[in-house]
Amino acid sequence: MRSFVASLKEVWSRLSWLDIVCSAIVALGVLVALLGINGGIFSFLEFLAVVAGIYLVVRFVGWWRSRLLWSLRNRLIVAYLFIAVVPILSFLILVVLFARILYSQLGAYLLYEDIHHRIEMIADIAQHIAIAHKTLPASITENESERILAAQSHAVHDRELPKLKIEFSSDLRLLGKVATGKNSFAGLLQDGNSPSEPLSLISLRMIEDSKEPRAVVLRVPVNADFLSTIAPDLGVIQLNVMENYEGTGPPGVLYSSGDKQYRVADRIVASNRTLQAPVFWLDSPVNVVSRLDSVYVAKDGTVDLARPLLAVSNARPSRLNARIFTSLGELRNTYVIFFVLMGIVFFLIEAVAWTTGIVLTRRITRAVADLYRATQFVKTGDFSHRIPVERLDQLGVLADSFNQMTGSIDRLIEEQNKRQRLENEISIAREVQNQLFPSTLPSVPGVEIEAICKAARSVSGDYYDFIQLSPTHVAIAIADISGKGISAALLMASLQAALRSQALTEGSQSLSTAELVARLNKHLVRNTGDDRFATFFIAVYDSATRTLRYTNAGHLPSFLICNGSSHLLDKGGMVLGVLEDYSYEQGVLEVAPDSLLIGYSDGLVEPENVYGEEFGIARLREAAIRVQSAKPLMVAESLMAAAEEWAGTPEQADDMTVIVTRLR
Repeated sequence: MRSFVASLKEVWSRLSWLDIVCSAIVALGVLVALLGINGGIFSFLEFLAVVAGIYLVVRFVGWWRSRLLWSLRNRLIVAYLFIAVVPILSFLILVVLFARILYSQLGAYLLYEDIHHRIEMIADIAQHIAIAHKTLPASITENESERILAAQSHAVHDRELPKLKIEFSSDLRLLGKVATGKNSFAGLLQDGNSPSEPLSLISLRMIEDSKEPRAVVLRVPVNADFLSTIAPDLGVIQLNVMENYEGTGPPGVLYSSGDKQYRVADRIVASNRTLQAPVFWLDSPVNVVSRLDSVYVAKDGTVDLARPLLAVSNARPSRLNARIFTSLGELRNTYVIFFVLMGIVFFLIEAVAWTTGIVLTRRITRAVADLYRATQFVKTGDFSHRIPVERLDQLGVLADSFNQMTGSIDRLIEEQNKRQRLENEISIAREVQNQLFPSTLPSVPGVEIEAICKAARSVSGDYYDFIQLSPTHVAIAIADISGKGISAALLMASLQAALRSQALTEGSQSLSTAELVARLNKHLVRNTGDDRFATFFIAVYDSATRTLRYTNAGHLPSFLICNGSSHLLDKGGMVLGVLEDYSYEQGVLEVAPDSLLIGYSDGLVEPENVYGEEFGIARLREAAIRVQSAKPLMVAESLMAAAEEWAGTPEQADDMTVIVTRLR
């Protein structure tokens, strides 16, 4: 029910305003026709309904054709119809038409042959009488000889030539008109002087060696009884006697011959003749129309030597076939059996061809339907559907390729989802890390601090921090966490939390940096895996006493620059997170006015040039000395630019971090 309603909605959606108007006109026209209302506007409405109906039929055919040919199966069926069925049907129609024409000509030939056989028969009788007339004894009078010869002919030929009339006449005018210079004539004769017998078979022959010019005349009236005896293989036989049509009177059916026109003047129908019963259901009757020529003698004695007669008859092909194959004698059954066997073979070949075409069509269309159904699953986002592969032909390989494609898409989407989740996690980690870096600078007199961190990935493994311990004390820390990405960020968060928890306790400004680093080391050893560690550097500056205390736990040594010279800060110990009970060393320096403290990660000194040479600590220190008088931010940017210029590319393999602190 739903599909029917959906179909109605689809049809309604396709209708234009012209379609609706034409449908209404057709409905009104049908109503007017059913009510029988005629005249005036109603007749015009019926005309409009016919025109609108033709338009709707054309529209429906176009819509139906588009719906029909949408499916590949229907397209293939239509293609097979035009490639195979239509030519076969056309050939069969041509064969049937040719057979009917052939049977029609055969029927016409049988009728023509039988009538002319009778004409030749009476011509032979006339010749026999003329010859026999000379051989009779002289003692027999002419009248007696004519009577004897006529009696003999009647005795022999009355059955084949019913109502045969044999006359002897000394009037030779008719023979002179129809014989055209010969002494004999035989054919069909229309006699305008004899309304009771308008058509007859006639033979005229001159009798030689007679005392006076005489001719023997044989007549057989062509009537219903005569027609019933000829051409027994035909059904009903009718002869149409024609007359000249001069343009007056009802024309009826006109027949043209040369420059003359004829119409039917009389019809002679064979008596007791009916069409034979069919032998099988394909034994349909064949209509036979043929022309016979006759001589017409008018009442005034004028003669028309070529007056047409139209013979109309019908016949069964089975009877005509029997007539054809009668002449084959002993081979008749052999030919018939051979023909039937060849017909069966051709039928089997056609059946096999049809079956093969249908099977191949079903395979092709089923494969395409499976592909189409699979695309619908893909359209809805379901990539788990697989097409069953039954055969390893090209369509099977296509289906297998489609399955592999959907599988690859499914895996790519899964990987994309994982990558998206990872990016979301990295984004969260980046936000967390950004919160770990100091958001405000310490406010300690005489101290200016700037830092730059460029991550090689979204999340950096480098860590730096500034912690104000007291109004005159500030802690500066920099670390490099092993690994990169989220794991490094998590370890950084743990280190930052531990550092701030230790540094922000009361009295932390007087705590030894070595003790602070030892506590951080113990925290990392206990709370991280064996493969996780960090390099760490921390320095505490007291602006009141201008004292710098520091500890370096396996980190690249920071350096203090003053008046063009530098001092490496390398006292401390090993990296954090390896040995729990490890003693670190604290270094102490007196800081000269306007000194520059620079801390950095290994990503700043490890870039290589095209020759494989690292930028190195020495070049970094020289670059810092060249710009030692600039502001801390400009110094930090200059060091970053120097490392990138050395590498010759902005791409970096590791995190790059630099801290520049001006100690006034």
